[in-house]
Amino acid sequence: KASRQLAKKKKGSNNFNKQKFVVAKIHEKIANSRKDFTHKMTSKLINENQVIGIESLKVKNMVKNRMLSKHIHDANFGEIVRQLEYKADWYGRTVSAISQWFPSSKMCSNCGEMYSGKWSLAIRTLSCECGITHDRDQNAATNIHTESLRLLVT
Repeated sequence: KASRQLAKKKKGSNNFNKQKFVVAKIHEKIANSRKDFTHKMTSKLINENQVIGIESLKVKNMVKNRMLSKHIHDANFGEIVRQLEYKADWYGRTVSAISQWFPSSKMCSNCGEMYSGKWSLAIRTLSCECGITHDRDQNAATNIHTESLRLLVT
């Protein structure tokens, strides 16, 4: 709303400069609240867990998808990983990063069977030949957890 009001002001006028300051304050407040949430979330994760398993995704490549780029930037993926790593060093915790090429979503967490059909983001459930139906995200989280612990042991 403040940006729309700014667009209606004559550039260079006193009212334009006042409104520009209002818009800047709103953007700063949003940025500060995001930073605060990221710090609180990463601190909570580090304090509650000894080992944190993450997937080493290339955020730079993910934002090339026009449909998802805004949401990926909003989620602040790169900053979350950076904070997890430095806070883990700080508090003596371990962050285990698995490869971005590990098939965490396609693999059944129960039997290890790979999904053989065409894969897309639209597939939200995974039905395996072993008779279990998984939620895609929950299955991937289980596989990432298992793989990150396996990497720590070896």
